[in-house]
Amino acid sequence: MLKGFRDFILRGNVVDLAVAVVIGAAFTSVVNSLVGDVINPLIAAIFHKPDFSHLVLHVHTGVVKYGNFLNAIIAFLIVAFVIYFGIVLPLNKLMARFHKPAAPPATRPCPECLSDIPMAAHRCSHCSQPVPAV
Repeated sequence: MLKGFRDFILRGNVVDLAVAVVIGAAFTSVVNSLVGDVINPLIAAIFHKPDFSHLVLHVHTGVVKYGNFLNAIIAFLIVAFVIYFGIVLPLNKLMARFHKPAAPPATRPCPECLSDIPMAAHRCSHCSQPVPAV
C-alpha cells in the first residue's frame, strides 16, 4: 500500500505540479507587491485615489464592489503578461531552436515488391521493375 503511494508521489507530474504551486504562490506575492506598491500609487497620482476599491455601486440595500474586481483584473493581466512574455514566449523560442525539422526520407517503397529503394532510383534493385520518378 505504501509502495503505491510512494510511486504516486514520486511520479514526475505530481512533483512538477507541486513545484508549480509553490512558485505560483511566491509569484503571487510579487505581483501583489507590484500592484500595491507600484501600480496603485500611479493610479493614485492620476485619479487622486489609492486604487479602484473606492468604486462601489449601491443597489437598494446591497453594495456591489466593482472596484475590487477591477483591481483583481489588473493583477491578473500583469500575471498573464509576465507569464507569457517571461516564460512561454522564451520557452517556445528555445524549443524551436532545439527542434530540428525532420530530414526528408532517403528511400521510398517499390510499388511492386514494397522493398525500400533510393529516392532517385528509376528501377527497383530487388524486382527490376521500372519505378516512376519522384
